[in-house]
Order: sequence, then C-alpha cells, then structure tokens
Amino acid sequence: MSKIRWFAFAVIIGMLFYTLREKCEASDSFAYDYGVFLSIDGSMVEVLEDYETIVIDAQYFDAQDICRLKEEGHTVISYINIGSVENFRDYYEDYEELFLGTYENWEEEQWVDTGDRHWQQFILEELAPELIEKGIDGFFVDNCDVCYNYRDNRIYDGTIMLLKGLMKYHKTVLINGCDYILSRYEERKGNVTDIMTGINQETVFSSIDFDNETFGY
Repeated sequence: MSKIRWFAFAVIIGMLFYTLREKCEASDSFAYDYGVFLSIDGSMVEVLEDYETIVIDAQYFDAQDICRLKEEGHTVISYINIGSVENFRDYYEDYEELFLGTYENWEEEQWVDTGDRHWQQFILEELAPELIEKGIDGFFVDNCDVCYNYRDNRIYDGTIMLLKGLMKYHKTVLINGCDYILSRYEERKGNVTDIMTGINQETVFSSIDFDNETFGY
C-alpha cells in the first residue's frame, strides 16, 4: 500500500488537530470538522461531503473541483511535501541530486535537501503558487522532520525558510507533526506563529504496525 493511502487512513483513524488561531468546530451542515484524504482525486469528491475542513492533495484536483468544494462550504487545505519527494511526482527525477536518503518504511520516497535554493525556489515560486491558483485555503505541510533526521543547520534553516515562505501567502499553514522543529524554533524565537498556524498530529489515538501492515488503537 502506498504511503499516501496509509497516511490518509492513519490520520483519519487517529489525530489531534490544534490550531493556534482558533479551534475548528463543525458547522450544522457537516458531520465532522476535519478529515485528511490524500489518496483520492477530483473524481472522488463525494467522499468529502461530510467534512467541513478537508485536506487533499490538490495536485490531483483542478480549479473547478476546488471551486465546487468551497461553494459547498468546505475549507480546502492542500498537502505539500517540503522535506521529501515521492517517486510518483512528475518532478521526482528533477531533484535526484538533492536526495539525502530513503525514507524508512516508505521506500518509494526520498528525503531531500531543504537547504538547496533550487528546491526552495521550486516549492515557493512554482508548486505553492500553482496550488494557490486552484483556490486552496491553505497548506498541510509534510516532512518538516527532515531536519530531525539530518541534524544540519543548513537543512534546519532551509526548512524554516520554506515555512516562512508559505506563511507569506497569508494562508493556513498546518505542520504535520515534527515537534523537534517547533521546539527548537520556539526556544530561539519565543513563539512559532510566524512559521505556522496549526498542527496536525498522527497516531495520537492509533498506531501503525509496519511489519504486518495493520493499524491498532
């Protein structure tokens, strides 16, 4: 099973969603306030209808899909991977020289050097604008923990630069996990409000057994 599909189920089964700006509560129109759906595309929007705030991979949706979702009252957050590259992305081979190593348990994915200016330019000047042009409300930022796995100030600084760059679009910026970067940044700066607006945390109420490819509580 691909990482994206595993990840989608893991987050839906067990998550703790906390935002620094406001607590997200479901309106009367939706059964649930928040859901992460990373293994679907624009042909499967019906599975999103019960969720007020939805996280999707907007690279696989067009502007019309997202417009429809927003007209129905959804807040649409797009997945964006700043710390690694999956081999199914159309830009995978463009950045092979920046790969740092294989992502444990996700062999189809490579950690990437976030300190490289070409990678930074791609994320902030190409990928992020393309997603915003589709009408998304914010970013679900994955794999900031590249700077935990590779304890290099250059990688840490590059990751922080990427987060600040995404914040400049004045959209929601949710970091998926990575207490390391948040703790380190807060110790130095006193707060984290200039690099994020919220946190998504996996496996709070669930667990993943990678050896047997099963979930637990």
